[in-house]
Amino acid sequence: MTGVIQRVENGLLALAILLGMLAFEQPWWLLFAAFLVFDLSALGYLAGLRVGGIVYNAVHNYSGPAMGAAAWFAVFLATGSDAVWIALLAACWAFHVAVDRALGYGLKEQDFTHTHLGPIGRAARASRDASARRRTYIAQDTRRTTASI
Repeated sequence: MTGVIQRVENGLLALAILLGMLAFEQPWWLLFAAFLVFDLSALGYLAGLRVGGIVYNAVHNYSGPAMGAAAWFAVFLATGSDAVWIALLAACWAFHVAVDRALGYGLKEQDFTHTHLGPIGRAARASRDASARRRTYIAQDTRRTTASI
């Protein structure tokens, strides 16, 4: 259930970022145009599972966008200039992470298909199949136990 809540929460965050772009009259389409740029971090997997996971996770968490927003604010306070490109980069980055999480793509654990939100792809199907088999076995066992009483 926690995974479902996190997915909904991140979907709402992505929507909030989109609405923020509209409210501040920024180019909302930039969120979609830059979307796949952040997935270039998956190229780290060419160097192996460990390096790939580290690089992918470094890009696919909220620390980078948060530091970008803090940098934008620091530049604004220090110089008074509105370095909007920094805020736009942070928004695009956070939007990407939020959409990925809403779709179930979390931080990578042992390999690309096992994430902190649960398995994805073939691993997810195998996990669902195994879970269905366990539920069937438990239901059959319960019927046997009840019938023998």
